[in-house]
Amino acid sequence: MLQPAMSDQSLNPPQRPLFWPIRLCKKLYFQVLVAVVIGALLGYYEPMLAQQFKPLGDVFIRAIKVVVTPIIFLTIVVGIATMGDMRRIASVGVKALIYFEIASTLALIIGMVVGNVWPVGHGINANPATLDSSAVSGYVSSAKHMTLVDFLVNIIPTTFVEPFVKGEILPVLFVAVLFGLALCKFGDRVKPLVALLEQAAAGLFGMVGIIMRFAPIGAFGAMAFTIGKFGIGTLINLGELVLAVYIVSILFVVLVLGAALRIAGFSLWKVLAHFKDEILVVFAATSAETMIPRSIEKLENIGVKKEVVGLVMPTGFSFNMDGTAIYMTMSVLFIAHATNIELSITQQLTILFVMLFTSKGAAGVTGGGFIALAATMPAIGVLPIAGLTLLIGVDRFMAEIRAATNLTSNIIATLVVGRWVGGVDYERALKVLDGKPVPDLVSEVGMTEAAVPPGLLPVAVAARV
Repeated sequence: MLQPAMSDQSLNPPQRPLFWPIRLCKKLYFQVLVAVVIGALLGYYEPMLAQQFKPLGDVFIRAIKVVVTPIIFLTIVVGIATMGDMRRIASVGVKALIYFEIASTLALIIGMVVGNVWPVGHGINANPATLDSSAVSGYVSSAKHMTLVDFLVNIIPTTFVEPFVKGEILPVLFVAVLFGLALCKFGDRVKPLVALLEQAAAGLFGMVGIIMRFAPIGAFGAMAFTIGKFGIGTLINLGELVLAVYIVSILFVVLVLGAALRIAGFSLWKVLAHFKDEILVVFAATSAETMIPRSIEKLENIGVKKEVVGLVMPTGFSFNMDGTAIYMTMSVLFIAHATNIELSITQQLTILFVMLFTSKGAAGVTGGGFIALAATMPAIGVLPIAGLTLLIGVDRFMAEIRAATNLTSNIIATLVVGRWVGGVDYERALKVLDGKPVPDLVSEVGMTEAAVPPGLLPVAVAARV
């Protein structure tokens, strides 16, 4: 007797939705938040023990940075090679630079205005002659090589592989654009090579997905070390400065960048919600560059064209460091107030002008914001370099909001410039940001791997992590 055929429903019975606390625990942002809280508590109660967990944060950052430059290189090369229009490439680049200069200049001006209206540091009455400048001598030495000429010359690497070895984003961008333009000239002859590079990029995105599983561990190690090393006491003593930088950075994102997004047709809150995992990770790890691969992947999944993402996102981490700009202006004025030095309007405008260049050189340098600050202070010869010692104890706390603001500003810049040049699938972007299923690619909110083209499966799997 023949058995009735089993229905598809019996073969694949519908799964009951997980209880909401279980669903929440599976979210990366929740895991990172819990890890940050545990790390902070350990750092407060057991500071010596907490400092021993520093390698966890360092290892996570190193693991991510392994794939940052190759992903940037491949994304740019494939984007330019498949676009095949050099005039459009130039248009995207020029418009991105215009946006970067406007945004970073506004960040500098806002930081300086707030620093004058809210005179953080008054009453400290620090004597520059008694401050020990030996603690910042290393930063000052590095700052001597941060001139505009050095910055421009260092864009061009001495060898093809040097920027990949050193992890320098701007030289990688230079090499990638040249290679992409060269492939454009050969058209169909290089299609197999472009396809191979695209497959290699998919594999690297898969690596990012694997590494991101360990993000909570890295966040725990970084936060435990920060609180254990520098302590809550230091934060309390200079808490007004830290609070001021946090407030100004958050308001800059909400008001200035939110307005730019609104003009482009996007909701700031939906964009922040979509990228909350990446923002939280860089906040804990204090390194915005670690989330470039994940941000590139998500931006492409939203519907921003590959060549726009590839050109705007990496370039932004040299020319659009809004968080660093706010930190630099407010810190300079803090040192002036703390040492009872009055800066004239002319001197402040001179500092502002110098910062337009020194803030660009902060990219890809360990302690870049602090080094850029050291490069700025000798500009007018009034502020003592030793004043930087007042910031050492809390710089790590400000580095967290600096990194988060830098990443957020460049994600928003990519969306805004993408809309400006017509490089965004707007309908798809709205659906993804609304949490609706979209065709072809897997977003974090919805579809199954079965709906994904085989060549894009590694990217799809990584996007779900």
